[in-house]
Amino acid sequence: MAFQALYRRYRPQRFAEVKGQEHVVAALSNAVRDGSVVHAYLFSGPRGTGKTSTARILAKALNCEELDGGEPCGRCESCRAVEAGTSMAVTELDAASNNGVEAIRELIQRASLGTSGRTKVYIVDEVHMLSTAASNALLKTLEEPPGHVVFVLATTDPHKVLPTIRSRTQHYDFRLLNASLLGEHLRSVAADAGLEVADAAFDRAVRKGDGSARDALSALDQIVAAGGEGEDDASIDEVVEGLCERDTGRALAGVALACSTGADPRSIATAVAAMLRDALLSLMAPELVNLPDVVRDRVADQARRLGPAALVRALDAVGEAVLALPNAPDPRVTLEVALVRVTRPELDASPAALLERIEHLERAGREASGTGGGGPVAPSAVAAEAPAVEARPAAAGRAAAREALTAATAAPTPPPSDAGTKPALGAHLRDGPTRTAPEPPEPQASAPEPPAPVPSSVEGLPSRAELAAAWTDHVVAQLSNVARSRFSTGHFVDVADGAAVLALPNEIMQRKCEERRPELEAALEAHFGRPIPVRLVVDVVAPPGGTGTTDAVGAPPEGDDQVDLEGLVDAPADDRTGIDRLAEAFPGAEVVDGG
Repeated sequence: MAFQALYRRYRPQRFAEVKGQEHVVAALSNAVRDGSVVHAYLFSGPRGTGKTSTARILAKALNCEELDGGEPCGRCESCRAVEAGTSMAVTELDAASNNGVEAIRELIQRASLGTSGRTKVYIVDEVHMLSTAASNALLKTLEEPPGHVVFVLATTDPHKVLPTIRSRTQHYDFRLLNASLLGEHLRSVAADAGLEVADAAFDRAVRKGDGSARDALSALDQIVAAGGEGEDDASIDEVVEGLCERDTGRALAGVALACSTGADPRSIATAVAAMLRDALLSLMAPELVNLPDVVRDRVADQARRLGPAALVRALDAVGEAVLALPNAPDPRVTLEVALVRVTRPELDASPAALLERIEHLERAGREASGTGGGGPVAPSAVAAEAPAVEARPAAAGRAAAREALTAATAAPTPPPSDAGTKPALGAHLRDGPTRTAPEPPEPQASAPEPPAPVPSSVEGLPSRAELAAAWTDHVVAQLSNVARSRFSTGHFVDVADGAAVLALPNEIMQRKCEERRPELEAALEAHFGRPIPVRLVVDVVAPPGGTGTTDAVGAPPEGDDQVDLEGLVDAPADDRTGIDRLAEAFPGAEVVDGG
């Protein structure tokens, strides 16, 4: 016998064998048993959920010679003829290829003829593909068919079926199978067929099936043909892991790996969007995640690391990339730009990116304070998440304040009318007030001096000076992107108790760096040629180069002269025009009439 695909070999032949549609098969078997079968049914639902198979089982049951409680026996001549597709009592019509009115007229003429069995069953598949004229031609016969005729209409798009047809039928909705039930079905089929399939391959077949029994069995057939292991979608998982870690290089490497295996950018983007959707559902509605338990746990962990705001933004960015790919000059570049926008929110000025950055800071603040609920962001968390923000030096703040005050009150200032009156504000800022004591030097914002090098007190370990010399150019450069961004905020302060002491700005950064400490120790060992343990501490004094504080504009800095605004007088009125002032400023200039 020629080879048959698994979904054909294991097509259900009894109501009890239909998986995941108990609400349908129970009603149909009871109707057959009680003799209350109606003249027309409408089966709707996604692909591969058993609509046509259930229609054939109903046809077998209506003509079975040895009916067993609503179930066909499968042994009589009528049941065997239906299974073989040779029964004259069952007529199947594919409306996708026979959607004209002539095909329906022929069906109506044949419906009035008798049959060898008790009931003549017409199965019209993809009934939504019928033309309007064909649908209207079917209406009268569908409403009042001959007594020995039963119509079973099947469709994947019930909303495209005419309402007048739907109103003349009994409608049953077929559903997708959940992951656990589909996995059990695949394992039972593999055991019955004697197939050797790895456990992980079953999970991959379930994911490819996406709730469809037929698609899952087809995927299992493909896995068996490949040796029972199946292909791994590690490249797509690598892209999602890169998004979770905010690691742009890892996400782009996943795309490159997928493209090297022959995948096109559109299929990659679609697969990434599907995984992100599962992650979002695991946060918002875990009961809707239709995945195996092992995959469900991994997806839930990815969702927790990304967070709701990042998940929504990632789905939006990848979805926009999917829409733009057909018209893109280079589809891969379009997908890669979308992934860069997701992994680097600071490069994206959209409101969604700003919302994600705020949510990330709030989550870091809650973790730092040890509370699970919302609340204000801890200052240390903000400093840790935004280390690139530089404060303005104090001297610049004073200069800005002086310039703002000058611009606000600028006016021509004549000489003072008498010695006892204070000069006007403009002259005060231009010439300076009369000083009774030497002006103290303006304080300069300077970073605290670094501590003196501490020689190593542990034999075999480099000194703090040696560690500091090799830190930026050699050690940090060997770290991964994530580790480099975290450890670059620290500096070595001591070598004691058998370890190099690295000081970090706050506890949040200390906890994050502790996760990557083995990578730092490996980089130190590679540079110095010997193991160097590292102990992470929190430095109470900011390292050299840290940010300073910014004076508020308008606040009098310490050491500057205080200006008594109440004692200042308005400058006398000046009747000179602008041209007069220009002539005084440029002696010898000639005024030319512009008219």
